[in-house]
Amino acid sequence: MQPHKSEYWLFPKIDNWDTFCDRVNLVSDFIETAIENKDPNIHVISVDEKTGIQAIERHQSKAPVNKGGHTRREYEYERHGTTTLIAGVNVSNGAIINAHIQPTRNEQDFGNFIKETVSMLPEMDKIVFLADQLNTHLSETLVRFIAEEAGYTRENLGTKGEIGILKNIDTRREFLECEHHRVRLIYTPKHCSWLNPIENWFAKLQRHVIKNGNFLSIKELIDKIKSYIAFYNVRLAKPLKWKFKGFEKAKQLFNIIMRNL
Repeated sequence: MQPHKSEYWLFPKIDNWDTFCDRVNLVSDFIETAIENKDPNIHVISVDEKTGIQAIERHQSKAPVNKGGHTRREYEYERHGTTTLIAGVNVSNGAIINAHIQPTRNEQDFGNFIKETVSMLPEMDKIVFLADQLNTHLSETLVRFIAEEAGYTRENLGTKGEIGILKNIDTRREFLECEHHRVRLIYTPKHCSWLNPIENWFAKLQRHVIKNGNFLSIKELIDKIKSYIAFYNVRLAKPLKWKFKGFEKAKQLFNIIMRNL
């Protein structure tokens, strides 16, 4: 029996299942360590960007209710621009530890965010950032900051595109993930945004603030996001209920699909 076409969408191409599972387990282990507070001197921070957040002014701030009692969506609106949110959630308690709201999200922006977040935590503690494999998360700017933290000299780093730690994205990833550094990054596999806790928080922000929001300007949008973060940290923040137990059932289906390709 051939698998249904939709099953291919559920399981995108993974070259090496064992390597993929090892990476997922590594990320999951850090999340569990933080939630269970196994080591209070290790801080696990999940980070990412939410881009293209629109300041939408709806023609009616609240659409009329239909006969079934459900609020209808207002589709007539005016755009007042967009902004980007870079945020990090402290996995141990679920609170947003840092957030930057700005027009851009280049490598300098992300590097500055990481640097500022590190400054908020105890100097002697280890810090692990969970992030996806976006190029700006594997940048020269980030390597230079981590290298400075770890006591490397400029000569140790080499030259981007030519030699040394900075040579290419693979050499930079290996350096940024080095377990001997006080500050390190751990990257989620491709197709695994569900594995990064900040994505869960972004979904809450979308539902609670953005989806049905009415914003007369970018400033109003930013103010409401900041207010929500403050409210969330006081009233809603709590550790994740991490229930992920591995890929055994999914692996069996994956193997069936691969045999039929």
